[in-house]
Amino acid sequence: MADQRLVLAACLSAALLLILFAGVLGYFLWRRKGQGPYQELVSAAPPFREHAAPVLQVSWGSWSRPDEIPFTLPPRFEPRRNGPQKSGGPEGDGEMGAEGPRDILAHRGSLSVRSWYPVGTLLEGLYSVPTLSAVVAPPPGLATRLCFAVEYRQGCEQLLVSLLRLANLPPRFHGSVTLVELRLLPDERRPRQAKARSTGPDPEFSDYFVFQVSAVCVCRSTLSVCVLSVEQGGKRHAVGRVLFPLEGQLAHCGRVHWSDLETEADTQCSELGDVQVSLNYSPFLQRLTVVVLRARSLQLLRETGICVQVTLQIQTRAVKTKRSAPGNCEVDPYLNHRTTFKLRPQQLDEACVRVELQQPNVLCKEPPVVLGVVVLGPFMYARGPQLQHWMDMVNSAQELVKQWHGLCRAT
Repeated sequence: MADQRLVLAACLSAALLLILFAGVLGYFLWRRKGQGPYQELVSAAPPFREHAAPVLQVSWGSWSRPDEIPFTLPPRFEPRRNGPQKSGGPEGDGEMGAEGPRDILAHRGSLSVRSWYPVGTLLEGLYSVPTLSAVVAPPPGLATRLCFAVEYRQGCEQLLVSLLRLANLPPRFHGSVTLVELRLLPDERRPRQAKARSTGPDPEFSDYFVFQVSAVCVCRSTLSVCVLSVEQGGKRHAVGRVLFPLEGQLAHCGRVHWSDLETEADTQCSELGDVQVSLNYSPFLQRLTVVVLRARSLQLLRETGICVQVTLQIQTRAVKTKRSAPGNCEVDPYLNHRTTFKLRPQQLDEACVRVELQQPNVLCKEPPVVLGVVVLGPFMYARGPQLQHWMDMVNSAQELVKQWHGLCRAT
């Protein structure tokens, strides 16, 4: 009886294992049948055509089709027979293969199969790609410009950015390596980097980047491209940057854009003056350091000195305000006012810093006169250089990030 039960248990176990194996095998076959036999891949280089329109097709798998490649069969050459041949004789075949193939191959200059059948020659025009300089020539002018293209794919919610080349790089950067950092503001914190493949006045990149962003957020995003020049010792110099709002630009998919780089001298053009601010955030100490270094071209209203007021704001609430003592009354003063705030990493997306330059009133009871204001913070509070300065601080922990900003009127 015990032997029968043992045999029955073994049979049931074997049957269960067989059913489980069949189920797993069927599941894998179903998954393999559901997936397509092909997978989309990002091409390594764009196939520019000569005399093409200034549109870069960055869609995957849409660059070329088999019917666009011309293909012709080579003509068939019949070997010449010099005299009577013996049927089936090996000597006759050898004589025929000695003269005919030699004349054909000498005329065609091609490969051969079985020592005498001509295959054809390679057409070099099918494999030659024109240079970027010939396809995307820069517009006239001496300004430093960046050439790129953007395209948004609705199906997979991906933004494709094609970084092509720079034009009219300043002469002092010709011998250095050109580096580019790309961010998709306000969400993308870690920059994507690209290194130029050549040096000189017009370095080329030919790199492609994919940002995963929803269709709702892509229209509210801004593409930030910062161009850096790296010396042999590793020291970096800022060449300029491009802020490209994507709203209204995605309708022209793949169109090549030429944008002028904004340098430090170009961005600081405020009629009220400029202020240089240094930001630093330590995630380990949870401490935000703001240093107001100096100002220039201030519109002074009286001879009562200049003071700095720095306010940390979280959402709509002013958390803490610090104010310096009045200093020298100069148009280009050195302020060097240092302020620290306690700020958790989770609050970096909802906090901002408001810097005010003030002149105290003669009467102590009267409020001070505000010379200008600048707000540094995330996308909720700032745009342009102020937003970029805050993002650079977040991505460069333990480093002092300083930048000039134009003052605005107090509201």
